[in-house]
Amino acid sequence: MSDDETVERGEAAGSAPARASAPARAPLPFQQVGVIVVGMSLAVWWPAFTLGAWGEIFFDTLLSVWAAATAGFVLAMLVPAARRRLGWTSLTLLLPSLWIILSLAVSNDSENLWVAIVALVGVLVVLLGVPFMVWALARLAWPDIGETLPLRGKLLVLLTVAIVAVASFTLGENQSRFLTCEDFTISGNSEPPGCVHESG
Repeated sequence: MSDDETVERGEAAGSAPARASAPARAPLPFQQVGVIVVGMSLAVWWPAFTLGAWGEIFFDTLLSVWAAATAGFVLAMLVPAARRRLGWTSLTLLLPSLWIILSLAVSNDSENLWVAIVALVGVLVVLLGVPFMVWALARLAWPDIGETLPLRGKLLVLLTVAIVAVASFTLGENQSRFLTCEDFTISGNSEPPGCVHESG
């Protein structure tokens, strides 16, 4: 074996541990923000769309939000580190439970005002509460994101989700322009008011 080959092998052997011990690159705050924005948008678009198309948010959506939020709240209460990390933000995970309690307390025979209040709370729980709940759950997954993300990053998240919600509501209101009644039926949904049947 030549001296050059010996030197090359020695450098290769010495470089392998160096590469193995190199720390993994931590994700940038805005990479994490991208995941959170997508999660929030996916959680908000359908309720906003149904509110625009049918004029209400379906009960299965509300109950799905309640199940996820309640699981997150129980986790935060059982794990001291998570409870300290979330602080008052963990209370946002109780918003869907508040809607459940109001729904049970107000019967269908109650005055229209109370029924309207319960319906309004349900809308607020989904459209306003969901972003805060997703943020709280994200802080459980990424403990440092609340400290590392600047204010402009947080505003970017809220603005993006608000744009998606407003756009989804507008699409729901104008569903007859690009969807038909059959599109809703074949997807397992009821026909929204004002939908247009396929011609022919």
